[in-house]
Amino acid sequence: MALKGNAVYAQSGGVTSVINASAYGVIKAAQKTDFIENIYAGLFGINGILEDKLIDIAQESKEAIEGLRYTPSAAFGSCRKKLASLKDNHAEFERIINVFKAHNIRYFFYNGGNDSMDTAYKVSLVSKELGYEVISIGVPKTVDNDLPVTDNTPGYGSVAKYNAVSIREGSFDVESMHRDSTKVFVLESMGRHAGWIVGATGLAAVSEKDGPHLILFPERKFNQDGFIAQVQEIVAKIGFCVVAVSEGVRRMDGTFLADSGLVDSFGHAQLGGAGNAVSEIIKKNTKLKVHTAILDYCQRSGRHIASKTDVEQAIACGEKAVQLAAEGKNGHMPIIVRDSDSPYHWSIGDTEIVNIANKEKDVPDHFIREDGYHITAAFRAYAAPLIAGEDYPPFDQGLPAYVRLKKALVPQKIK
Repeated sequence: MALKGNAVYAQSGGVTSVINASAYGVIKAAQKTDFIENIYAGLFGINGILEDKLIDIAQESKEAIEGLRYTPSAAFGSCRKKLASLKDNHAEFERIINVFKAHNIRYFFYNGGNDSMDTAYKVSLVSKELGYEVISIGVPKTVDNDLPVTDNTPGYGSVAKYNAVSIREGSFDVESMHRDSTKVFVLESMGRHAGWIVGATGLAAVSEKDGPHLILFPERKFNQDGFIAQVQEIVAKIGFCVVAVSEGVRRMDGTFLADSGLVDSFGHAQLGGAGNAVSEIIKKNTKLKVHTAILDYCQRSGRHIASKTDVEQAIACGEKAVQLAAEGKNGHMPIIVRDSDSPYHWSIGDTEIVNIANKEKDVPDHFIREDGYHITAAFRAYAAPLIAGEDYPPFDQGLPAYVRLKKALVPQKIK
């Protein structure tokens, strides 16, 4: 019999266009149970729990909760706080458990990526150690698609669709211009270590004319001379060249092409500007005019062009998280299982969070063309179903009608 008590849900890391769809799945499923009494949400992720700032979801209107399904970004607020190891900062975890005790929280749903799963895993361990039973469940999320075990990750299908659509439309633009104008278009995508997002731009290339003509993966070192030769050859052949660049592209010596020298709170190098760096290399080594675009935040919050598959999988992962909680599967996370490619069929399974935490999944070699500059048929077969279908939000006066929550807090119990 499931433990009775309250539940807290929290969002973490970079946002996506469907993380709120997972929140919707968790909330709707939790409301149907007889063991979860009240549902709270951490204001700005794990920080809200540490600060005892919990949003009372019961104070939100039914319309607002329904609107989460269509709203991008993190409706409850996200953060990039990485908790130290249990050994180095046990007090921080004791604080979390004390807040849980004070609010009779028995279920913790943490929606995030690799580092967030590390937090969910540590909470699952420390609750046992401190003798207060809490079922800690991870809910997968990341546009990077770099979580192991799961076939893909909620957030990826939509960012892949956004990038593929953007580069297709940009390709038509540069193709239309006379030779006295821009003849090389460079588009920068997110992806520090794994090239899943930049690889998805390759889905737009279905003929010789279609961009991208070249894709620069973080899994392949950047060979400047070889790249310039490729650009010149393509322009000579079809009149223009479209290049997709991952922010995590590295030089031959292994350093990032766009390393700012700064790091974020997780210790990751802050990147941005790889597209500009590549453009400057082209300008200095050719007489071609180059235009650069960086999709940045727009790609991860582009809910107006979200993948229907992605939305459905995000909701299903949220629902599965509550099912795992009902089964008492402390320290588990839902995963997406690919049952078949043709026709594409998927289901939801689960794995222990320890199999996910702090681990990354790169684009495998057989998904990258032998010369390193494009995707293979295997990548196309993998990614094409993930961008399939449209799930448009409601529109009002020509703009998406997204929701904002009240975020009314329950009374603090621990100062």
